[in-house]
Order: sequence, then C-alpha cells, then structure tokens
Amino acid sequence: MGTSAAAALANIVSQSDYFVPGRVIVVARAPGRLDLMGGIADYSGSLVLEMPLSNATIVAAQATNDETITIRSIGNDDTVEIPLDALANRDYAAAHIMLTADPARRWIAYIAGALVVLGQERGMRIPHGVRILIDSTVPAGKGVASSAALEVATMQALCAIYDEPMDRRTTAMLCQMVENLVVGAPCGVMDQMTSACGEKNRLLALLCQPAQILGHVELPDGLEVWGIDSGIRHEVGGADYGAVRTGAFMGLRVVTELADDDETKWNGYLANMTPDEWRRLYREHVPLTMHGEDFLERFFAISDTVTTVDPERTYAVRMPTEHPILEHARVTEFKRILEIGAQTEGMRMQLGALMYESHESYSACGLGSSGTDRLVEMVRDTMGLYGAKITGGGSGGVVAVLARVGSREVVDEIAERYSRETGNDSTVLGGSSPGASAFGIKHLHSKSRS
Repeated sequence: MGTSAAAALANIVSQSDYFVPGRVIVVARAPGRLDLMGGIADYSGSLVLEMPLSNATIVAAQATNDETITIRSIGNDDTVEIPLDALANRDYAAAHIMLTADPARRWIAYIAGALVVLGQERGMRIPHGVRILIDSTVPAGKGVASSAALEVATMQALCAIYDEPMDRRTTAMLCQMVENLVVGAPCGVMDQMTSACGEKNRLLALLCQPAQILGHVELPDGLEVWGIDSGIRHEVGGADYGAVRTGAFMGLRVVTELADDDETKWNGYLANMTPDEWRRLYREHVPLTMHGEDFLERFFAISDTVTTVDPERTYAVRMPTEHPILEHARVTEFKRILEIGAQTEGMRMQLGALMYESHESYSACGLGSSGTDRLVEMVRDTMGLYGAKITGGGSGGVVAVLARVGSREVVDEIAERYSRETGNDSTVLGGSSPGASAFGIKHLHSKSRS
C-alpha cells in the first residue's frame, strides 16, 4: 500500500467527529499523472504517454440514513451539505449552475457531479445519503490531473457505496463527463484514464479515439522521469486551453471541407492525418486565425461536443490544427524508441529532441509561458537530462523531464536555481503509484467516539 497511503488512511479513521461510529467506511485512491508526451492532442485523437504519480487523492465515503450528501476536505474547514433531492433528476446544465454558482465552493462539482452523471448515464437512484471525506497530495492547478484524481477516486468510492459495479474504462469515461458537463471544463480523457488505469512505474499508452489502451510501456533501464513545477498557474497573456481546442476543431472542419467534405476522412480525428498529408495538401489553406462570426457563417458549427465557437472572438486555427497531427507522429516515434530499449545515447537524445519539439509546438499554439520556457531551457543546458516539455493545459504548470537515472539532485538544483531567479515557488514531483483500479476499494471501520 505504501507509507503515504497508510498514513492517509489512518488520518481518515481518526476523523471520529465526522464519520458515524461503527459503520463501514469505503476508501478509494487515485493518482495524479505526469504527461510525458501527447498532452493537449488527446482531444484530437493522438497517442499519449502518461505516468501515474505517487501523489494521489484518497476519498473515503460512508453510507448514512439521512437524505444529505455531506462533503469535507481534510485541511479545509468548510463542510458542504447538499440535499439528495437537489441532485435528483438534475440535467447537466442545471447541475452545472447549481454546483458552480459559488466560486469558493466550485470544487464540490467534481464530487457531487459524479452522482449527477451516474443518474443521467446509468439511471442510478440515490437511495440514501453519504458522508464523503477527501485527502489529497496532488498539487492543484499545476497540470498534473488533480481534478481527474478527485473525480476517479470519488466515482469509485460512490460506486462501492451504492453498489454500482463499473469497469475501469467506464469509470474514466464517466469521470470525463463530470468534468466536461458538470464542472464545465473541456478536458480530454487522458487524465481520467491514467488515474483509473495506470500502472506503477509504467507509461500508459493511450490512443484517444476515444480511449483505447494500447499497453503500458516500461521506461528502459537508465531512464527516469521528473516533474518541475514552474510556480505559474496561468500566465497573464497565455492562451486559453479551451480556445486552442476550439481552434483545432475549427481547423478539422476546414480541412474536412477541403477533402471533398468526406465526413469519414481521418475518422473524425486530426491525429489520423499524416504530417506529409498536412504539409502537402492542407496547411497553407488553413488560416492562421479566424474570426468566430466568419467561421459560423461558412461552417455553422464544429464537431466538438464540449466547446462552441464564440462569434465575437478571433481564434488561432492553423497552429492548434497542426499540433495534434505532428504530435501524434512524435509520440508514436517516442513509443517506438522506448519499446526497443533506447539503448544508445543517440536514441536517448532523440527522445529528448522529440520532447523539445513538442514543447515548441505548445508554444506555437499560444500555450507556453515564461516560467516553463525557462525551465525547459535550463534542462536543455544540463548534462544527463535528455529532454523536457510543458505538461497539462499549458500557459504555466509543470514541466516533464526525461533524465538519466540518479538525476534527482540535479533536478532539485534546477528547481532551486529557477526559484531564486524568478521568485516563483518550485517543487519537484517524482515517483509513481498504481491507478485507482489496481488499488481497489479498502474497507475501514470508524472508531467509537469517546
């Protein structure tokens, strides 16, 4: 189980003022993830390579006889109570409005949203209340899937409480719906799939069409991965992840028309277009930018189910369209090199070069930041570190680093030097742990109150 998980479970049991004495508590655990390659290309069908982190979220739940959903987070004095009838038969739009109305309590949408999705997608009734307690070591807002870890751990705990069996892939897909339709964040599926299905010390190879697990890739001997936090949550002037996603789907609509309006072309995913096909036939015909009103007059809508084109906004289109096409090719090559062992120094340098190309492509979409750019530059200038790239939604957050084994001291030194230089707090993320499916459900008994 690991000492950190055991300590977290002990902390949960100690909450004697919260749980009803003598009743069973079910516990689920889901890790964050480090996006080594693939990133924002997931919504365009790319292959991605994701490492589940040692940092994780633990959710404990206990059935009650009342008709209330009670939620508390360890380290947060705020306890939220939601009547069962407030969630019953709520459609997604109404649930979004209700659960996100208070910005200070918007976090409850990631949790209560699971019950909304279970009701809408599985027809599940909520026959009784539940008390939910959350403990997390996944840094929030850093691009390492803190929201997915919370969603997956919550979904697994609630399915145990309400006796709703569910396989790991379905768990992840429903958790993506929580984030897309209840929280209102247009994320792809790689975060939830890694948190639910990841394996310790192995990269989840996921083809996001929509969520096909191709396997779990071992890091060759002599290689390790780290994350360095830039201390920037979202740099002012950085692009909006949602706008970049919308721009990619606008580009998909443009190239589909250019391809004689063949709706089956590329199976609806930009990642299925080859880089040669893109450069030779389509690139110069896709505008760098496009005003929303002009796009809608010509094309009416995009095929994305979670974003829409704002007629008042101008979108970058060419670079968001290009990124997933080239990224899928980069990730495919990266995976191939790992699978043949990356035995030579030349191969490891090639892995690093692919990461640097990926980082530059993020920046070309507008999702870079001064902090992540500086960290990548520092990694590039350090012996023994092969490559680095921004991770998560961009415009800040964490940089993923591919390094020679035994590089922790060097990575720590970069983080410390970066902090002194920029004034931004920086931490290093490392280690790995299994996904929620492998952890399963633990059963505890709350202690009697003295």
